[in-house]
Order: sequence, then C-alpha cells, then structure tokens
Amino acid sequence: MNSNINLLVSKHLGQAKAFALQELMQVSPKFRIWEEGRVTRSELAQALNMVLFDGILERVPSGKVYTQEVAAQGGKVMLDHGALRTVRWFGIGDLPPGEAAITRILKPLGFRLNGVFPLDRLNMTGRSYAHIDDPENISQFFVSELHPERFSREFQTAVTRVLGNSVDPLTPAAVSQLNELDRDGSLAITQAHALLPVLAACFERQHGELHLSDYEILLKESSEMAWIATEGNVFNHATDRVADVFALSERQKQLGRPMKATVEVSGSGRVKQTAFKADTVKRQMIGADGKMLERIVPGSFYEFITRDTLVGDAQSGLDLGFDTANAQGIFKMTANA
Repeated sequence: MNSNINLLVSKHLGQAKAFALQELMQVSPKFRIWEEGRVTRSELAQALNMVLFDGILERVPSGKVYTQEVAAQGGKVMLDHGALRTVRWFGIGDLPPGEAAITRILKPLGFRLNGVFPLDRLNMTGRSYAHIDDPENISQFFVSELHPERFSREFQTAVTRVLGNSVDPLTPAAVSQLNELDRDGSLAITQAHALLPVLAACFERQHGELHLSDYEILLKESSEMAWIATEGNVFNHATDRVADVFALSERQKQLGRPMKATVEVSGSGRVKQTAFKADTVKRQMIGADGKMLERIVPGSFYEFITRDTLVGDAQSGLDLGFDTANAQGIFKMTANA
C-alpha cells in the first residue's frame, strides 16, 4: 500500500474510509514504489480521484449498492473517469468561467488534453484530460462547458442570477502550491495534506441559494443547466471500467436496477457505455413568497464503460477516447424529472 496515498486519503476521509477505498478500487502498479514524505503529482491525482469517488458513493445510492456487491464478490472497481459540468459565462462571481475553473487544477496534477467533443445537441463542449504519467490506470476527467450564449436572453439572465455569487475555493496558498507542483512534479507531504482538501472543494457547488423561478427558466431550455444550478461542479458521474458492459447491463436489468435502456457504442465500435439513471436528491429553493421549499431533482449517477484495445502501427493499448454521440446519450441520465 502506497503510504503517501494512504496518508493523504486518511487525513481527508479517515483511516477506515481510506482502507475501504483502497480495497475497493484498482490502483496502478506504479504506485508500489514511492518516496516517503514526498508526494508526486500522480500520487496526489490518485488521492483526489479517490476522494471524489467517495463523494459519488455518498451521493449515489445505486452506485454504492453496486460497488458493495463488487466488493462482496472479491472484485475491484476500475475508476475510468469522472465527469463534471461547468458554464462558460462571465460575471459568475469569483469563479473563472467554464472549464478554466478545473483545468487550472488538472494541469499541475499532470493531466493533459486528450480530446475535444462538440455536444451540439446540448449546446455544450466536452473535453477529456488524461494523466501523462499513467493514462490507462489513473482516472481521466471529462469536463464539459455549457454555452449560455446559445440560449435565450431570459435564460442568460437567469444564469447570471444563479451563478453571480459564486466563490472561488482556490486560495492563494493553494495556487502557490499548484505552481510548485507544476514546476517540480512533487510536493512535500505536509504541503500535499494542505492542498488536497482545497482541491476537493473545487468539485462542489460554489454558488448560493437558488430561486425556484430561475430553476424553472433554466429547466425549460436545458436540463443540463438546471442540473448545474442545483449541483454545481460536483462529479456528475463516475465510471467503472468493466470487461463486458453488455453483459453487465443485462445483469443489472434483471436485478431491477434503474439501468439505461440501451448501450451507447462509439463510431469506432471500441468504446461502449451505459449507466444507471440518476438518483434523485432533495434541494432547497426559494419560492415566490420568499420562503424556502424543497424540490426533488436529479442528482449524480454511476456509469459503466468497456474500452477495446487499439491495434495499429502508430498506436497500441486501450482506446482512451470518448465519443460525442455516446456522451450526449449518457448526459441524458440526469434529464429525468
């Protein structure tokens, strides 16, 4: 067990959760060698992914039940990627617009752009980021941007009202530590301990109270923006890489799980994806009378992916790409009312 990763996750989540996550999740064999007291960018990236995956398990009961069954059968989850949504819009408080709020964190951690995916049906753009040190074994990030300028003026105004008071959780000290990590590729473990909770906080909702009237304006034109209004920048979904997504889908349907009706297959035929429908959550909103009310809305969800191997003169290994049609189909898991 890599003691640097263990100490980072333990300090953030507690020893019991850290141990459970390391038992549940497949971890790269490259982490079997480490330097005591000095945390590499890949170790910090792995620790962050584990913390964010724990957040999915806490928010997505269907996913947690599935992972408990995997663990009970002696298996492990291979975290393939986590996905989150951003809004490319200026005037959203202290937060940088769009994916810049996230990529300023990912790049010092060793992630690099791996693909761009126009999600035109959703008026969004998706980008994937893979880790340069171990792209097949360290979970990717799929970061999408919503483009309010493609919607009505009423919609744009509601976006500004909802996101206008966003705060930036990235502190000056954290920025300095990220710069050092980007320069040196590692940090002292004391610095990494201080940095990890700040990084995790960047994957949360950064704006304040939401008015029901604004939520309904957004929902009318974009269920994706309505989702961002209630959930913010949390992981929209986390994805388990499995050997046969078709067989898994059939098993989960037989168990009565809320599974997507069909499996999405990429144009190349090498990437296949399906998912549980999003679990619902209760969120507080301000009603027309100024009083708080509770509304049931879609939360995050749990996804599954099978990746085939690339075979060719120039490329080998797993196909780590994504597919525009697949992504747009999977995104609809949060469109259920």
